Amino acid sequence: MDDRSTRRSTDRQILALAVPALGALVAEPIFVLVDSAVVGHLGTAELAGLSIASTLLLTVVGLCVFLAYATTASVARRVGAGRRAQALQAGVDGMWLAAGLGTVLAAALWLAAPWAISAMGADGAVAENAVTYLRWSTPGLPGMLVVLASTGVLRGLQDTRTPLWVAAGGAATNAVLNIALVYGVGMGIAGSGLGTALTQLGMATVLSAVVVRGARRAGARLRPGAGGIWANARAGAPLLVRNLSLRLAILLTVFVATGLGAVNLAGYQVVNSIWGLAAFALDALAIAAQALIGHRLGAGEVGQTRAILRRTLQWGVAAGALLGLVIAAGGWWFAPLFTSDPDVRVAITAAMVVIGVLMPIAGWVFVLDGVLIGAGDGRYLAWTGMITLVVYVPVALAIRAWAPDGPAGLAWLWVAFAGVFMMARAVTTGLRVRTDAWMVVGD
Repeated sequence: MDDRSTRRSTDRQILALAVPALGALVAEPIFVLVDSAVVGHLGTAELAGLSIASTLLLTVVGLCVFLAYATTASVARRVGAGRRAQALQAGVDGMWLAAGLGTVLAAALWLAAPWAISAMGADGAVAENAVTYLRWSTPGLPGMLVVLASTGVLRGLQDTRTPLWVAAGGAATNAVLNIALVYGVGMGIAGSGLGTALTQLGMATVLSAVVVRGARRAGARLRPGAGGIWANARAGAPLLVRNLSLRLAILLTVFVATGLGAVNLAGYQVVNSIWGLAAFALDALAIAAQALIGHRLGAGEVGQTRAILRRTLQWGVAAGALLGLVIAAGGWWFAPLFTSDPDVRVAITAAMVVIGVLMPIAGWVFVLDGVLIGAGDGRYLAWTGMITLVVYVPVALAIRAWAPDGPAGLAWLWVAFAGVFMMARAVTTGLRVRTDAWMVVGD
């Protein structure tokens, strides 16, 4: 097979996984966008409160995303090695871990909500709305984590279509429930939190049923196994540290935005929702890389592993440039969808130009994250994650101390996050894939 045919074959494999994964991945930021649009028309204090509460909730979920990533890698390697029953058994154990962990974290977050909101620097009406949203949304946390784990199982099996359909149904359900509960029932911001929680629990039920059916067909047991659950936890520990560094960086960014005033904080919520949507879109390529890299290394195909690395990187940077162009050019038209406050609109527009220009860096970073996670190189990602956080902290604190008033302050904050922090991640992951240390073959 010549180079052109090989490249076309690789492209088909990437797109077959990435396109359905794209639809599933954008469901979560679409949830946030819908919440932002619905709550934003209640008032600036409600939108600012949602910004803080949703950041805390997504921080907890983000820390637990190892449930998806580690499961994808372990299932893909076992499938590549011809051990399908063991692959599904690992996936089922991961789902049990997700359900138990989600229940504990939901109770803890509900109890700690007032303290956590206060620690973010919020007070008054903003804090009151943030606590309300957080407490009404936490019952859905076990569902969110089970969705992560079950989606990881299906990705490892190279099935990204099922999560797509479930995510699409969830996004539609979430929109209907939010509007009905917030405005129809008159629950206000509490209805937005409840609607999202109910949607996540429903999605978890559907995806669990799909995985259980597959496990039964393969002959895998459905009971939780202490050894399997511990193995999942141990495999996910380095990714937990890596995710902790990312979430701490995001929390620091919200802390800085809070110090820039309610207008910039409200603007940050909208821009962060756009960033999340673009990031998850780019992450579809990372999901394809995870599944394909894990499968190829499990089968011992080093040459194919390198080919997938090169091609997914090309796709990632190109997709980042295209998304960045749309974001930078569309900020002035997007802003009125979320707020009627003219000051918030200007802040949104300025910050969206910044993230649009820097989006190709994100495309590079997300793809390389997927490659190294698929290879099981979590230890390296954990160490470098903490290094990049150390680089970012003084830059972010400098923005809080010296950023100019008005929309320019929010723009500089995004220069720090989307520029400095993401570039540090790009350098550390880029240096790693130049070596062969991450390419460990076999199950």
